[in-house]
Amino acid sequence: MWRAYYSVSSIDEALALLDEHQAAARIVAGGTDLIIEMERGGHPQLKALIDITRVPGLDQIRLEDDTIVLGPLVTHNHVVGSELIRLRALPLAQASWEVGAPQIRNRATVAGNLITASPANDTITPLIAMDAEVTLASAAGERTLKLADFYSGFRQTVLRPNELLVSIRIPALEDDQRGVFLKLGLRRAQAISVVDVAVVLRRDKDERVAEARITLGSVAATIIRVPAAEQSLLGERLTTAVIAEAGRLASATATPIDDVRGSAEYRSEMVKILVARALRQLAGAEQETGLPDAPPMLWGEDGAIVKRGLPQQILHRPDTPIETRVNGEDLSISTGQQKSLLHWLRDDVGLPGTKEGCAEGECGACTVFLDDVAVMSCMVHAPRAHGAEIVTVEGLRQGERLHPIQQAFIDEAAVQCGYCTPGFLMAGAKLLDEIPEPDIEQINYSISGNLCRCTGYYKIVEAFRQASKAKAEIR
Repeated sequence: MWRAYYSVSSIDEALALLDEHQAAARIVAGGTDLIIEMERGGHPQLKALIDITRVPGLDQIRLEDDTIVLGPLVTHNHVVGSELIRLRALPLAQASWEVGAPQIRNRATVAGNLITASPANDTITPLIAMDAEVTLASAAGERTLKLADFYSGFRQTVLRPNELLVSIRIPALEDDQRGVFLKLGLRRAQAISVVDVAVVLRRDKDERVAEARITLGSVAATIIRVPAAEQSLLGERLTTAVIAEAGRLASATATPIDDVRGSAEYRSEMVKILVARALRQLAGAEQETGLPDAPPMLWGEDGAIVKRGLPQQILHRPDTPIETRVNGEDLSISTGQQKSLLHWLRDDVGLPGTKEGCAEGECGACTVFLDDVAVMSCMVHAPRAHGAEIVTVEGLRQGERLHPIQQAFIDEAAVQCGYCTPGFLMAGAKLLDEIPEPDIEQINYSISGNLCRCTGYYKIVEAFRQASKAKAEIR
């Protein structure tokens, strides 16, 4: 595991540390993939982790001269919640909504998704379709390149050991442009792409296609474009025959593999179907976004924005105390720095209510609030707790009374084996803070990252409904 964990107060500090440690260091922004890989024995060369999550301003989405700029701490939930992105970069919002569950989208960054470089990573496909660029910085300066040129092979990028991805720049869609992202997964949430497709079109006043970009994910070593299909659309209206031919040409270009999620033959057929479906959506007079109007974010009043930075850089070594506030109590603990936040809370703080069900962000049993944001604690490094405020299931009780969601689980018999219950309670408590009277769809979205292996969820959902009513009566 790592020998030193740095919490930096500026980008310049991060760049200096990268320059010093080179390949032995890695940036932590979301860190959701990195911590799991390290706990499985991956990245043995890493000796220093550089946490940039306390640097204000890196989580901003802004418009500069018809270019949308994302900072390196912009999470998938930031994208989903951005009206600018929905209006002028819709495919990215659609792809970000497909990533994980609320707790993961609150932590995982778009920049991290790009750097991980899996061809199944959802946000790469629409960003290449929208001709996005990335800016890479080092102590020596900056360089900007097309995102399509960022990838050199399967899970490989041209990012140098001393470089940090500091911004993603997306040409905002213009009035004569439309785009869409579609994904095929094996379940409704928390699914890795079997195939994903992004299409961006520009059409003239006669509704003929003037420009087309079609990208495919999870069908090759990297995200690919399909020039033959794109060319077939130029100068054409989106008729049934034209759409079918574009789908056929896109399928012929892809050379997918067989794996546990699908055969090559199945993937090829689904490329044809998804490209055609995307084109039919773009051909319509009105385009549905496919996004809920008020999705549960589970991210607190500040919207997971960094409001207050660190006064100075902090270096954590294996014996450096973690000073934090857990469930309203100030703590200083000198052990567990090389653990996940989950294991640190259970083993070193002595709060076993937070459970480990999967240790890879799949089940939600380890959900806690980190600085008022719901996260999977198995995917957070323990030193991130330093200077933070954490709430676990033990901290939900309100004085002498149980939290309404806790009482509702008792009243509605929503507990069977109980192992998953702490995660559901944490998701429910944050949902009710955010949306006091959620509808069924919002309840279901809020627990899309929480798995129960005992029930059909009916009692759990009913407990959420009853907790909402009880909380309203208290107000």
